Amino acid sequence: MLSRIHGSAVRTAVVACVVAAFVRHAGADEKAAPSVAATDDRVGAGLQYPLGVAAARDGTLVIADRLLPGLWQATAGRIDPLAVGSKRFRTPLNAVRAVAVALDGTVYAGDSATREVYRIPAEGEPEPLTGGVIGIPVDIAIDSSGRLFVSDLETQRVWRIDPGKSEPVEVATLAAPRGLFIDGKDRLWVVAASGEAPLVRVAADGTVEPVVTTRAFSFPHDVVVDDAGVAYVSDNYAHCIWRVSADGMPEKWVDGAPLVGPVGLATRDGNVLVADPRARQVFEIDPSKRVVPVITKGDGGPPGGSTP
Repeated sequence: MLSRIHGSAVRTAVVACVVAAFVRHAGADEKAAPSVAATDDRVGAGLQYPLGVAAARDGTLVIADRLLPGLWQATAGRIDPLAVGSKRFRTPLNAVRAVAVALDGTVYAGDSATREVYRIPAEGEPEPLTGGVIGIPVDIAIDSSGRLFVSDLETQRVWRIDPGKSEPVEVATLAAPRGLFIDGKDRLWVVAASGEAPLVRVAADGTVEPVVTTRAFSFPHDVVVDDAGVAYVSDNYAHCIWRVSADGMPEKWVDGAPLVGPVGLATRDGNVLVADPRARQVFEIDPSKRVVPVITKGDGGPPGGSTP
């Protein structure tokens, strides 16, 4: 069953504007993409435009940085290459916007340049999974059975990729789907940035359950959920992370500096990880709301530090 949350023509027009703006921004990114030599120099300088982050079971972080083609791993305060990408448009891992790590350590990446989701092997080339069915993969979540869920901003859909299958299955149609998260009960949470309900849960049959039903967010991007069922939503325009209680009430949790424009979220050891492209940094926030920069070697962006 598909979502009926965005049935009006007005809503459709708004969604079209959001997608158009995203595509224009993507085009600007292509023009701003550095040469190979510049990329090499920038690696030494730290992150440039991190959009996504994921944590492996051993605590290693995997980062998608729009201005550093490929994938990057963060350990001991620095970044190192994990998978090589080219500056050439429409080549694998040129424009990675989404990253996820499965329980077995397998890394997956969503690349808008090639309209594809890739499995990243320990050795060899990235393995395409869908044959280019995905339009603009913005986020990836993985359930306990190894099924991948992908938000596609271009087609306004959430897709499912089953293990061993090459044909994505449509799960739901939503208004500007962005962030995805699978919680401890294997429930799929989705940020529908332009929907009347900007945060929802989607059942296995595609039924959409609204969680937040007010337009509290300015420009929400991603969501993570803790063991108590509390959700955390990144808001790029509001420069904050929202906390959404189990009854669906949002309140600002961490607001302002050092956050500048938070986008991607993940969790590690009970903390919230935040990829902030405008700060050129990945931050880690503990339950006491202490914010710490993860990349401390090289120029990870403006001075970070912690907040109360």
